[in-house]
Amino acid sequence: METKFSVDQKVVYPSQGVGKITEIFEKTFKDKTMLYYKIYIEASDMIVMVPVEKADDLGIRQIVTAEEAQQALNLLSEDFEPITSDWKLRYQMNLDLLKKGTVKDIATIVRCLYNRSKVKELPILERKLYDSAKKLLEDEISLALGKTEKEISDEIHTKLEPPGAAPKIKHAVLIDDDEDDDLMNDLDGSGKDKDSDEDDDGEDSKSSDSMEAEDDFDDDDSDFE
Repeated sequence: METKFSVDQKVVYPSQGVGKITEIFEKTFKDKTMLYYKIYIEASDMIVMVPVEKADDLGIRQIVTAEEAQQALNLLSEDFEPITSDWKLRYQMNLDLLKKGTVKDIATIVRCLYNRSKVKELPILERKLYDSAKKLLEDEISLALGKTEKEISDEIHTKLEPPGAAPKIKHAVLIDDDEDDDLMNDLDGSGKDKDSDEDDDGEDSKSSDSMEAEDDFDDDDSDFE
């Protein structure tokens, strides 16, 4: 079976980060043999094993070109639609963008949540999402442009806050105080389990030596875990 990526190639795994393919190997279970990518994600010091035939479904892609990277940087300072005041809708919309994982999608998340934070402090879940998206954007663009992450971080900040520019408050919808209160109630009550699950997943991912990316696989594949 032909593979789209090769060993030692840098790739983007949406919601996980930039990684390097360290091995392409076969794995057999119940007389079914599948070809896998082994990908090392440096940001979380994690290894993931992804079936080659599922890579496209998971959004795994190559690093963008320098031109595409620069377009994503420029997008950070462009005008955009007002931010919804419904935090659940806003969070889900940005989470969906992160899962799609194009460099412009990731830049859109960073732009949205940064400008939202200028109106009011980000809730916990959105702060985590912002940090993840910004880190992914820095990692990919630094590779695409051949610059350090610090240089790209500075460029991102300059694009979001051009020197002398007026704050983009017009792009954010003011939020009622009750909104964040509802969010914190969710985190303290029924929503707490959801957030705790996220934390647990994150800790498991970082502490484990490897994991298999099989959330969307069929029943036979899930037996590999």
